[in-house]
Amino acid sequence: MAGLSERILAGDNLALARLLTLLENGDDVGTEALDRLFTNTGRAWITGITGPPGGGKSTLVNELIRQYRSAGLSVAVVAVDPSSPLTGGATLGDRIRMTEWHSDPGVFIRSMASRQFGGGLAQNTLAVAHAFDAAGFDHILIETVGTGQDEVAIASLALTTLLVQVPGTGDGVQTLKAGALEIGDILVVTKSDRPEANELARDLRRLRTLVFEPVDDPDHWEAPVIKTSATTGEGIVDLVQAIEHHRQWLLTDNRIVRRRQIIASTEIATRVESGLRRRLLQRADEASRLDSLVDAVVSRELTAHRAAEQLLAGFGQENRQP
Repeated sequence: MAGLSERILAGDNLALARLLTLLENGDDVGTEALDRLFTNTGRAWITGITGPPGGGKSTLVNELIRQYRSAGLSVAVVAVDPSSPLTGGATLGDRIRMTEWHSDPGVFIRSMASRQFGGGLAQNTLAVAHAFDAAGFDHILIETVGTGQDEVAIASLALTTLLVQVPGTGDGVQTLKAGALEIGDILVVTKSDRPEANELARDLRRLRTLVFEPVDDPDHWEAPVIKTSATTGEGIVDLVQAIEHHRQWLLTDNRIVRRRQIIASTEIATRVESGLRRRLLQRADEASRLDSLVDAVVSRELTAHRAAEQLLAGFGQENRQP
């Protein structure tokens, strides 16, 4: 599969599309190809976009693409969609909403099915991002499903996280309740042409003050609140500048090392969890043991906590056997 890796490094988008499919399906061939490409990663800037459904995330991504392309920068988009309950495939199809970039070789948009993984993110989101990174894209935008208040996982996968809120829905207060305000490096109020946008922006600034303790540090990052409108174009340039300011802040004093450590540890932990789940489902003896433990929890003989401990202990004993 070295040929596939070499074609990707040479700028072959057909080879890249093939690799993305392999990675999304968890194919070993794709994993081996990514092994060869991994030393070429770490140059792209990964920005996550999260927020409630209907908040205008896809429209915002489209405008960010426009700004980056006008600056001569290449952009890859990972749009994580809800899964079809029948096929497991992506159902929203963000690529349809961004058809104007179809013929632009500097833009690559990939929809991925969430396939029931938590946090609004697909299992192999970062693997796909690594592939885009190795292929030489300057910016990678990860747009999450938009499942609401609990969608915070993106903060552990992106270098810069945009928390999108839409006026007129009361999301400012709900953000504080969910603790989601803490994940946003930049707070974005979309549809700012609506009359409620100014009020929401003020609420977010107040909430930011309540959530975060005052820090007597001139170098401390305080998430800016930026109003944007795809209709009028308001705030899009300001948003691009805010992303760049956050990038420069992370690069100063090597703060980015800590952010990359968080991303790497999250990716490793997710893979371990996935591997354990796969072993449980694939091995007949483990599946039978799981069924027994499930019955014990249902009959109140055992708590789920203790059941999980027994399963993990079983894995440990198996690994110690000669």
